[in-house]
Amino acid sequence: MAAHDTIRWQGHEGKKLARVKDFDIIDCAVCGFVHATPLPDPQSLVATYRDDYYAEEKPTFIPHAAEDQAWAEMFQADRLAIFERLLPVQRRRILDIGCGPGFFLKTAKDRGWQPKGIEPSRQAAAHARGLGLDITEAFFGPETAPSLGRFDAVHLNNVLEHLPDPIGLLTLARDQLDPGGLICINVPNDFSPFQIAGQKRVGAHEWWLAPPHHLNYFNFDSGARLLERLGFRVIERTTSFPMELFLMMGEDYIGKDDVGRACHNRRKSFDLAFEAAGLGDTRRAFYRALADLGIGREAVLIAAKP
Repeated sequence: MAAHDTIRWQGHEGKKLARVKDFDIIDCAVCGFVHATPLPDPQSLVATYRDDYYAEEKPTFIPHAAEDQAWAEMFQADRLAIFERLLPVQRRRILDIGCGPGFFLKTAKDRGWQPKGIEPSRQAAAHARGLGLDITEAFFGPETAPSLGRFDAVHLNNVLEHLPDPIGLLTLARDQLDPGGLICINVPNDFSPFQIAGQKRVGAHEWWLAPPHHLNYFNFDSGARLLERLGFRVIERTTSFPMELFLMMGEDYIGKDDVGRACHNRRKSFDLAFEAAGLGDTRRAFYRALADLGIGREAVLIAAKP
């Protein structure tokens, strides 16, 4: 990727990496991670995420998530098991920010946690309530956070990439945690080696750049730096199957839902084969090793508050 001009916008400054639609994508020296400029006013996103996102942008997300839950539950249980190893047994209050349709919290509840979710989407919040969960239908922010209570763990799955101010949200999330509490962030691992190699293999555009829905572009190191900047101590890194492997082998799924779903089903089979063979520990070690190399579709970081 060729070097471009330095962009300055409202206190943000960094090398321009790309331009998508009306947005410059910059490696921001102020924030310590890649993000879009100009950043939209948070109020302009309210209608999008309250009413439109699951109805228009992701109409198949909830049914596909339900179909995938037997597979996804493995990874949900992995995260919860790490929390359970690091926290005393009496500390089981968990908040899922942007909890979506509620499947992670349902897994937590079934393991004996006291779950609470906050979700702005009407469709997703309704689904989560249908699973018997305690859900606040709202955006997580200064007005809503104090009413939610205190927690031993906070979970944010595919949330930070959507926000104009991820630093502010993580600061609020930190304040919801009691001392020694844990936070887990899960973000797309963008500009990764496999992603770039896959892009070149199939001659694709930078499909992972998708403002205004994805405003921020993290990797393991920038996510860890952000957590450490806010006083957290990163304890564990892991990831999920590097979907870009399919691109590197010539299977171009970009913008092709049927091909993408077929590739996704193959990665599910890969993960489930470990479990069928009684090799869950090997699967977990494999993904930790990939994370150490900066490879994998997602950057999953678990950190502790002092």
